[in-house]
Amino acid sequence: MKRQAIPVHINKMVFERRKTMLRKFSLAYLTVPGTGPVDQIRIAAEAGYDFVSLRAIPMGLPGEPHLRFDKDKKLFNEIKQALSDNNIGLMDIELARVREDLKVEDYESAFSAAAELGATDVLSSIWSKDKSYYYEEFAKICDLAAKHSLRVNLEFVTFAGVTSLDEAIDVLNRVERPNAYLMVDTLHAHRSRVSADDIAKVEPSKFGFIHLCDGPGPIPELDDPSMIGVAREGRLYPGEGEIDLKGMLLAMPPNPISIELPNSKEMGKRGALGHASQCLIKAKHYLAENGII
Repeated sequence: MKRQAIPVHINKMVFERRKTMLRKFSLAYLTVPGTGPVDQIRIAAEAGYDFVSLRAIPMGLPGEPHLRFDKDKKLFNEIKQALSDNNIGLMDIELARVREDLKVEDYESAFSAAAELGATDVLSSIWSKDKSYYYEEFAKICDLAAKHSLRVNLEFVTFAGVTSLDEAIDVLNRVERPNAYLMVDTLHAHRSRVSADDIAKVEPSKFGFIHLCDGPGPIPELDDPSMIGVAREGRLYPGEGEIDLKGMLLAMPPNPISIELPNSKEMGKRGALGHASQCLIKAKHYLAENGII
């Protein structure tokens, strides 16, 4: 029996979807806030992620479990077993902040434990306005991470100290550390008024992994409660907001994507697993639909 030809448009759609499978996805802690690391690993595996991004250095936010697997051998072993049992990797740990009341030297034990678990990256952000101070402290973070073969991904956060693409690039250029990279969070980029054209001007080798989510188009004032509120509990699935995700993603290399998409309403409706699954489904669909590898 002669095989029926597959329509060209379907062939193209399948090809595009296969291309997106080359992209690796990680489940960020903030997508399922309040979830312990072992449960986060299980959820990520069941939802189909390649990696998890664990909060190994707590921020002390309301509802956040204060868990330090670098200081708790039992928890460390449980995480190690969960990663193995679920055949999933640990991509990065967070959050190595630069802030005057924090000692970056205290992060090294977390870096060591993460590296032992197979992590390749650390997420960092700067919450100081003192340039000479944060240049020096960020350089220290990079040097501590390098001892454990970890890359440091610097995120500019709209309501932090280093808030823009230009400021983040300035830090990378000033510290000149080979393991220091730029991490673009699509929500913060949009709210810091960074365009796809701005991102396209950055040397491709400077980019680390990416935080992906969608969000509202209007940009609130810094003192508006929605500035932090949306960032921590009101982000949107890719394609359901007004951020130029296509432009931003096409302006960057096809590096791994860590989906950071906290949404308290969706979590309440779907549960942690349902929400994490929907995040990945929507992300893959968005990339395929827009021909993004």
